[in-house]
Amino acid sequence: MINKIEFSAKNLTSNAGLLLLLEHASKNGIFYLIDHDLVFENASTNKIKMNHIKTMLCGNFVGIDKLERLKLLQNDPLINEFNISIKEPETVSRFLGNFNYKTTQMLREINFKVFRKLLRKKKLKSITIDIDSSVVNVEGHQEGAVKGYNPKKLGNNCYNLQFAFCDEIKAYLTGYVRSGDTYTSNGTAEMIKEICAELKDEGLEITFRMDSGYFDDKILETIESFGCTYVIKGKEYPTLVEQVTDPSIVFVTGEAGRETTELTAALNTWDKARRFVVSRVLKDEKDRKQLSFLESEAYDYFFFVTN
Repeated sequence: MINKIEFSAKNLTSNAGLLLLLEHASKNGIFYLIDHDLVFENASTNKIKMNHIKTMLCGNFVGIDKLERLKLLQNDPLINEFNISIKEPETVSRFLGNFNYKTTQMLREINFKVFRKLLRKKKLKSITIDIDSSVVNVEGHQEGAVKGYNPKKLGNNCYNLQFAFCDEIKAYLTGYVRSGDTYTSNGTAEMIKEICAELKDEGLEITFRMDSGYFDDKILETIESFGCTYVIKGKEYPTLVEQVTDPSIVFVTGEAGRETTELTAALNTWDKARRFVVSRVLKDEKDRKQLSFLESEAYDYFFFVTN
């Protein structure tokens, strides 16, 4: 029987998964693009940029959420094998302070180049882009962090992140950090314009998919102007509920008791009517007993606007 296991070899690491991730990044030319396309005005900053960026990537890969925890990677034999020297958190922080709007945009362009490269490998004719937002809780008084919708820690300052992913290749497309009190859909139309501009030469059919926080006429008009399609969850506005609960509306029964129908409707603030796919499911018997005699109130309704 084994009573004790001693790990005494010098090259043992708990971060073996970094090997595949770093090799993947190198194989897809990510390091090459960063080295050539990310240019700082200060020559000395350019010399150290790759080491610090690889440090941050390693930290991100292993789930580090604070610069102080980069110390956990210091002297790791696998990281040393890739010629990455993990510096003190203060040194990395000073490097990150060199970024400005110009260099941040350079990184965004690099990300689009990598995305297009991955896209061409798959030879896809159509893609689905999911746009969503997420809250990042912070402790302290970081720049841009304010009180807003923060379910992770009520009352704390936070950031509101907006990002876009491609469903088919599971790849990050673009995104940015917003103040914690920013409304979900703010800036989404501009993000869609950027995405369409970057992918205009790829010959793709693009479908945008979003939740009800993006149920906005400006977003719909932007997508339509680029000839793209969309599926966005709608909000249960009285205008829509009134139409779908009309006795003349016929629902088709599908799987698991879910019923669907289609209608064309325009909200009061819209210039034109759009197609809605409406789904309904019967509420729990306990909830139905507390309702009125109206049949429509026995259902939960889900609206999806699409073209």
